[in-house]
Amino acid sequence: MKSTAKSELFRELPSVDELLRLPEVASLAAAHGTAAVTDAARTVVARLRAEVASGLLESSALQLALRGVCGAIEERLRQALSYSLRPLINATGVILHTNLGRAPLAEAALAHIHETAGGYSNLEFEIEAGVRGKRDVHVDRLFRQLLSAGATSAHVATAASAVGAGQSPAEGPATVSTIVVNNNAAAVLLTLNTLAEGGEVIVSRGELVEIGGSFRIPDVMAKSGATLREVGTTNRTRVNDYEQAINERTHLLLRVHRSNFEITGFTEQASTAELVMLGRKRGLPLMEDLGSGSLVDLQSFGIDAEPSVLDSLRAGVDVVTYSGDKLLGGPQAGLISGRTDLVARMRANSLFRALRVDKLTYAALEATLLGYVKRDYDAIPTLKMMRATKAEIGRRAEVLAAKVSSSRLKVEVIDGESVIGGGAAPSSVLPTRLLALTCADLSADELSARLRTFDPPIIARVEDGRVLLDLRTVFADQDEALKTVLIALSH
Repeated sequence: MKSTAKSELFRELPSVDELLRLPEVASLAAAHGTAAVTDAARTVVARLRAEVASGLLESSALQLALRGVCGAIEERLRQALSYSLRPLINATGVILHTNLGRAPLAEAALAHIHETAGGYSNLEFEIEAGVRGKRDVHVDRLFRQLLSAGATSAHVATAASAVGAGQSPAEGPATVSTIVVNNNAAAVLLTLNTLAEGGEVIVSRGELVEIGGSFRIPDVMAKSGATLREVGTTNRTRVNDYEQAINERTHLLLRVHRSNFEITGFTEQASTAELVMLGRKRGLPLMEDLGSGSLVDLQSFGIDAEPSVLDSLRAGVDVVTYSGDKLLGGPQAGLISGRTDLVARMRANSLFRALRVDKLTYAALEATLLGYVKRDYDAIPTLKMMRATKAEIGRRAEVLAAKVSSSRLKVEVIDGESVIGGGAAPSSVLPTRLLALTCADLSADELSARLRTFDPPIIARVEDGRVLLDLRTVFADQDEALKTVLIALSH
């Protein structure tokens, strides 16, 4: 196309003002605001200008584009005013899928957010006294109820046994306190900064982990102002390694749960009991970063080797840090539970205010914890998904398969495995039944991509040339939407 011809095409492009005077565009402005429609019109004109400049639009193609310019503006406006954060169907079988938002919130949590965040609340106000209050009281009372009884007796027993051995341990607390920050990385940062700034923290080399998003224990320790003191080797660390490393600059003993990997073979690890006794003997607090952190015994769910917060506190660990949106099944939060005197120091740290959470998090967390207090575990979606049996999932899968299978879309129900995800219980899998899809004219990757184009998008996994759907992570009330999509693909 000659440059003179391009000049003629440029002259045919309407101005933004001309477009805004068109009746169809004016009605859009009346409904959605002049500013938003002007931005949409400007974007459409700029795109047409770029296509003319690149030679993609000739005269006939430009005329066709101009006839549809009002529709193009409306579509651009729709995109600009739509939410980027969207709901979807998680059919991957990964319960705590980090990319998909980790733990879904309980209905009670959503309702409590709605009733307290839609207006004003007593977030930091004592209603009876009529004075300013503290926001963490709303959940600390529930954490005390769930954690204090077992932890208190453990601290006292540990102290008594240490005295009997001729040692002088620090006395355990009468209760356990909990504070909330915005995620577990913040919880680790605040704890290290409060208890070990300017001093050394002893940790096993086998526990210097990197979690998702390049969160590395050595890096967060450096930010906290504490100095890392590595002991032992990657696969073997004994309690004697910790003891030999203690000096006048040692402020803290740290244990980090290897939540997203495991070391097998020729291994050895100092037990929690040994580290508790060492800490009592040398007057040093013991901190444990659980990462995920469960409030229930997961062995009844078929999940082994995943310590609970209460296990650690009962064993005498002084401070435990863990996440709210993993095994606990609540909102994103970093939780610090432990000795009341140590937690009080963290609450007084100015960093605590910088890391504190808002009313939405407290509302969701309070409602989630009440589910634990009531032992209504099925009300917490994460726990309900973990508790679902292979037979229950299989029955739902068989019903769907019978309704959607066709000559174009072949649907089989096969055995498979679900995983916890979110860096929790890396070696544990849950038996499940899967919908295995193959399409006559689409590859597995193409079919998976097609599933993501629907509203809501369906996220699946691809294995061995098939698309696999695991209903463990699909809510029962989403089965109908899933069926509609599969029927559409089967024709």
